[in-house]
Amino acid sequence: MSTPSLILPARPLSLRKDSLSTPNAYFWSTPIILALTIFLLIWQAPGVYRDFQISQNPLPLEQGDVRDGRCTTRKAIFTDCEARLVYTYGGKSYDQDVRIMFVDFHVGDYETGLVISADHPELATMSLGLDKLWNRIITLAAFAVFMLGLSLGMIFLGLRIARAKSRLSQPARLMPVPVEIMAFDRRRGRLSVTYADKIASDKTGRTVYTRLQPGEEPLLVGINGKNPVALAVRHGDTSLPILLDSRLQRINGLTEEERVAALAPFQNEHDAGQDTVLEAQKPEGQISIWSRIKIAVAILLMLVIGVFGFWLWYVTSSPTQFQSPGMDINNLMPRPLNAWGCSQLKARFGHDRAPFGCVASDYKSWK
Repeated sequence: MSTPSLILPARPLSLRKDSLSTPNAYFWSTPIILALTIFLLIWQAPGVYRDFQISQNPLPLEQGDVRDGRCTTRKAIFTDCEARLVYTYGGKSYDQDVRIMFVDFHVGDYETGLVISADHPELATMSLGLDKLWNRIITLAAFAVFMLGLSLGMIFLGLRIARAKSRLSQPARLMPVPVEIMAFDRRRGRLSVTYADKIASDKTGRTVYTRLQPGEEPLLVGINGKNPVALAVRHGDTSLPILLDSRLQRINGLTEEERVAALAPFQNEHDAGQDTVLEAQKPEGQISIWSRIKIAVAILLMLVIGVFGFWLWYVTSSPTQFQSPGMDINNLMPRPLNAWGCSQLKARFGHDRAPFGCVASDYKSWK
C-alpha cells in the first residue's frame, strides 16, 4: 500500500505527553482481578492443602457418616460437591463440613466415603476429594495463573505506557510509520482510537490506545482491507508508535511553515474526503481495548456484587444456617463482616448447631 510521504525536519522533536493514553479501567480493574484471585485461593486452597495432607497417610473410616452429600455441576464441566462429615476417632467426636470443586464430564451420581488422616485425625474429607485431588490442584492452579497473569499483564502494559509517555517530552528523531486503526469511539467531542503497528516494514505488532483532544482527528492516509490506515511516528527508541493528528499538533517545536510543508502531500487526500473515512469505513467486528476492559470489569463487578448479595441473603434470610456456599462465603469474609454475619445467623438459629464459619473449636457451639 503506497501512502504519501510525511517530510519532517531532520532535527530531534518532542511530542505531547498526552499522545499516549492509559485506559482508566487499568487503575481499578487490576486490584479487582487481584482480589478475586486472592478470594479464589482462600476459598479453595485450604481444602486442597487439607486433602493433600490426608493423602500422605489416608485412613478410611467405615463407621464414619457422610451426611447431606450433594454435587452440583455448572456449565457442564465444573462440579461442586459438599457434605457434612460426622465421625468418632480416638475417643473424640468430630463434625465438620467439607466442600470440593473439580472439573469433570461425569453424568450421574458419585459414590464417596469418609477418609481421615491417620497422623492428624481432625483432618477429614470425602474419598471423592482424594480421587480428584490432582484434578483439583490443576484446576485451581490454572484459574489462579490465568487471573494472576491477566492482572500482571495489565500492570506490565500500564508500566510500558507510562515509561513511553515519560520519554515523549525529550527531543528525538521521528520516523513516520503507517498504523491500522482497529477500533474507535467518539464521545463528548473526543475521539478514542485503538490502533495496531502491524503494516509497517518494521512492524512490532503492538496495539496502542490514545485519546485525541476535542477537534483533533487522526492523519488518515488510506484503507487496508476494511480498516482505515493512519500515520504515526516512532519517537527515538520509544517502544510504542505515536498516532499523529491531522494538523500535527501533537508534535512540539514545529513552525507553522514546517507544518504546512509536511501536510502538503496529504492535501489532495483531505480534499477528496479522506477525513470522513472513519465514519465510512468503521471496522466491523472489532472491539477496542477500552471496550474489552469494560466488559471484563463489568463481569467481574457483577460476580463481586452477586457474591456479596448472596452472602447478605444467607446471613439475613436463609431458611437454614447450613446453606452452601453461604457458609463458605461467610467464612471468607473479613473478620468484622464475618462477626456481623454470625451474629445475624445466631439470632435466628442460636438454638441449633453453629454452621461452618461461625463454629467454635468444638465444631458445634457458636464462636
